[in-house]
Amino acid sequence: MKFILKEIVSTLLLFAVMFLVIMGVYKYIAEPFIVDGASMEATLKSGERLWMLKLNEIDRFDVVIFPAPDNEDKLYVKRVIGVAGDTIAYENDQLLINGQAVEEPYLQEKANEFDGKFTYDFTLEDITGETTVPEGSFFVMGDNRRNSLDGRRFGFIETDDVMGEADFIYWPFSEFGLLDKYELSADGSEIVLR
Repeated sequence: MKFILKEIVSTLLLFAVMFLVIMGVYKYIAEPFIVDGASMEATLKSGERLWMLKLNEIDRFDVVIFPAPDNEDKLYVKRVIGVAGDTIAYENDQLLINGQAVEEPYLQEKANEFDGKFTYDFTLEDITGETTVPEGSFFVMGDNRRNSLDGRRFGFIETDDVMGEADFIYWPFSEFGLLDKYELSADGSEIVLR
């Protein structure tokens, strides 16, 4: 009987430690997330399940998850387009970062479904009253520019509000794998895979 009791206590302790480790991973390292909506198509589709990594340093063009500015009970997933100090504008369906025209390869698949402009013209100043992205802020947009409630509507998000970076799709299995990562080329003229 003493042996059985010892095994039960040992098993319970093992499960308690495993539970604490899993909870620690969820709270501080990675957390699952389910995409809800079409604002990031074709990069992410509604219903896809992914891991958001919480320790990653967020860079321009990363896909991030944050509380919706208009409803903190809801989470948004969007792409970082502008970081502190950037000027952002769109002219004739062309992204301009700090005055430099930049192609956006992650938009091509979805943009090909539409006639006319995929992203309407704007400047940061038109939307926010600011000429550059303020310190401690990001400007974010969805990849489905015709169907995205994003920075064009709610302005900047605080960098501290970002919960994590969308990094790895685990469901459905047909999409299983890491999301592509992008950065500006050395001359700032194009977005390239990193």
